[in-house]
Amino acid sequence: MDSLMTAAARSLAAGDALGALNRVALRDDAPALALRGIAMAQLGDFARAKALLRRAARAFGAKEAVARARCVVAEAEIALASRELAWPAKALDHARATLEAHGDRINAAHARYLDVRRALLIGRIDEAEQTLDALDSSALPPALHAAHELIAAGIAMRRLRAKAARGALERARRAAHIAGIAALSAEIDHASATLDTPAARLVAHGGTRLLLLDDVQALFASDTLVVDACRHAVRDADTVISLATRPVLFALVRLLGEASPNDVPREALIARAFRMRHPDETHRARLRVEMGRLRTLLRPLADVRATRDGYALAPHTAPNVAVLARPVEDDHAPLLACLADGEAWSSSALALALNASQRTVQRALETLAASGKAQCFGRGRARRWLAPPAPAFASALLLPADLASG
Repeated sequence: MDSLMTAAARSLAAGDALGALNRVALRDDAPALALRGIAMAQLGDFARAKALLRRAARAFGAKEAVARARCVVAEAEIALASRELAWPAKALDHARATLEAHGDRINAAHARYLDVRRALLIGRIDEAEQTLDALDSSALPPALHAAHELIAAGIAMRRLRAKAARGALERARRAAHIAGIAALSAEIDHASATLDTPAARLVAHGGTRLLLLDDVQALFASDTLVVDACRHAVRDADTVISLATRPVLFALVRLLGEASPNDVPREALIARAFRMRHPDETHRARLRVEMGRLRTLLRPLADVRATRDGYALAPHTAPNVAVLARPVEDDHAPLLACLADGEAWSSSALALALNASQRTVQRALETLAASGKAQCFGRGRARRWLAPPAPAFASALLLPADLASG
């Protein structure tokens, strides 16, 4: 590699994309194309960056397997940054194996981290945690060490481990300072800010107050029976009963939790859970059936008692009942939580992250755009969606996660 290429590579490693382009902008050889592609990615022109990296991969040829593999890894990083999450995983795995076989452990580790970050974005928390635990970042450059700790903090936030998240972010901040990359430090600062932002609302004893992630973690470890409206479950410190696939039952238990220790009249339950303004005997019969189902599901934690006017929630051992509600009451809160990371998302990537159909996500995005809560640019398959200025709530409890292992 000549001196200009070496200087350009050093500029890129330090996050100085313009300095790198000043040295190689007029060159069309394979290494220069690759460096130009990475520089354009750092400047945010992902389409141009992707085209340059593909040209570079073709220019390197079959004999330069390591260089081609590095281009594949760089293209995967661009796909992650532009939230194109349905990339060909086999191509990245093959590139990583090639890099490992040729002793390029740094870029091979970088490929692993891209896989972990993608798994985290689409809610595969167990997969992300297992892969990250298998990686040793101690011998890696400071930038990759910071990336490792940043991912660890993201996993800890999804697991509601606020103290672990703060520790990981502090280690990431120290590594980023050594690396001297401003963009990486800014990403860490953004992640740190979410820990000091309200993550949920607590509804109990007729009052409401905002909770940080630390407060939510303490609530889940307490002896309170929690009706978790963020992840549609009922839980105490030891047991979690998911009602994510039973929306009517969860609507009923939330109403009971908000009123506890008092009961809720039958008419109010029917009106809000069944959305019926004028109930008749058929609706009252249905309410009895649904309450029987709810009583069976909640048996490990509480009883659902019939009163003269309605029903009441009676915990077996917990002294109190509280409802943990979303920081904002919006039917599309999980979608807003994804957009809150500040990146431009495609509807297909959002569908993958939320485990929903693309058409369902598109309809939701159109609704949010009409109300000013989302905005888009581009057309057709190039259309991307953004949130307006960041909302004043943390998104950890709204993003997809594996509840059973939380």
